[in-house]
Amino acid sequence: MTVTGTILSGVPQNAGRLIAALAVCLAVALQCFAEDWTRFRGPNGSGQSQADGIPVTWTAKDYNWRVKLPGIGYSSPIISGERLYVTSAINEDATRIIRCLNTADGSLVWEKAAASSKHHVHNFNCFASSSPVVDSRHVYMAWATPERYLVAALDRHTGAEVWRQDLGPFVAEHGFGASPIVWNDLLIVPNEQDGPCSIVALDCRTGQVRWKTDRRTARTAYATPVIYQGEGPPQLILASMAHGVYSLDPSTGKPNWELPVFQWRVVGSPMIASGLVIASCGEGGGGKRTVAIRPGEPSKGIPPKLDYEFQGSLPYVPVPVAYGDLLFLWSDSGVVTCADAPTGNIHWRERVGGKFFGSPVRVKDKLYCMSREGLMYVLAASAEYKLLAKIDLEEPSNAT
Repeated sequence: MTVTGTILSGVPQNAGRLIAALAVCLAVALQCFAEDWTRFRGPNGSGQSQADGIPVTWTAKDYNWRVKLPGIGYSSPIISGERLYVTSAINEDATRIIRCLNTADGSLVWEKAAASSKHHVHNFNCFASSSPVVDSRHVYMAWATPERYLVAALDRHTGAEVWRQDLGPFVAEHGFGASPIVWNDLLIVPNEQDGPCSIVALDCRTGQVRWKTDRRTARTAYATPVIYQGEGPPQLILASMAHGVYSLDPSTGKPNWELPVFQWRVVGSPMIASGLVIASCGEGGGGKRTVAIRPGEPSKGIPPKLDYEFQGSLPYVPVPVAYGDLLFLWSDSGVVTCADAPTGNIHWRERVGGKFFGSPVRVKDKLYCMSREGLMYVLAASAEYKLLAKIDLEEPSNAT
């Protein structure tokens, strides 16, 4: 019994203490799920679920359970089996907290705190923006100060610390926020900052560095990697201002290719749609460029190619989501674009309203996206625009 895609995480920005609502919409939905959500944006960062029983609309009376969390957190909850993991931080001293909850009733299984030091972050950031990732043994979390970038593995059942790795200083005017991923027996950690940059792969069992690939320095990137599987070996896909969209061999860290397509900061993560890598960059309150890259195939000597790009009302923080050959871009300012993923041709573009840092999640033929004001928008995932519901969650959110 697992929970995916219906966790509601509220983040009051003006509160000294976070009252985060983790709410499962209906008990029957809780019992119907059959998949895990082990990393930021679920399986390979796709933001997609085939869960049954997810309602189109609901009220507070439909919640199966609701718990308060200490501090503030903009990270996303992850789920594996009957356990949900979520992070938050105490704003006064930047202490990071990870909690393991029982998905059936929200009861606390264990809690672990990691001491830190308060430092400057952007007004829209906090000290718990990086999402954890879980595998069959451990749950992994990352956090950073200007002095240290720390990654820790905890026993997923007890919360006991198994190992900790210090990756050195983390220099970023806006603070920390990228999330690690697990690939096979490696924990892959993005470290693209204002100081010395690298992508690092740690051994999941021991925390030892298995490979490290140095990167050029530009503005800090907050994107979480994805895996692209084409006709050849798997590729680790990343995006940054310094390198644009690029590929590494996830086994060795060896660079495969890069396409320098970005002149602005990368915050939203890349995703895969119809065999293309979709990625964005931007600044201020909106996206400046969203591109569709056809990945190169190093084994065949095929270089990457810019297939097309979008203009106007682009996402900066939210990550796009796909449904078959339909691609949905949800902008920070509440404009949603539906396009044909293989060609980039636009089916429709509509303003739903609101402001967004959270990314849309597709559950079967519906899109769910939570605004910063605390409204859950539900759209039909179709080539025709249809707003199905707008639900007041009664507290704001910066999370997915």
